[in-house]
Amino acid sequence: GANGPSGFDCSGLMQWAWAQAGVSLPRTSQAQRYAGRMVPLSEARPGDLVAYRADASHIAMYVGNGQVIHAPYPGAPVRYDPVGMMPVSSVTRV
Repeated sequence: GANGPSGFDCSGLMQWAWAQAGVSLPRTSQAQRYAGRMVPLSEARPGDLVAYRADASHIAMYVGNGQVIHAPYPGAPVRYDPVGMMPVSSVTRV
């Protein structure tokens, strides 16, 4: 997968974004899901990682107001979407 800054996959974007704040995250969405403390979706705060599907095959960053930012699929631009765009499996506070 791509890890930017000219192109990203979902976990590469999360790794790059947190690196800008001096925080090292693992490379895969499955590992990123465990890179902090799990919190309920109802308590999500900007910066929290939102993992999707039971296998954490997709990950995004909560930005507030019910929105996430993510790299949706290969070749697509990074974009904002509703947090509930897919089944949420966990929320992680880094």
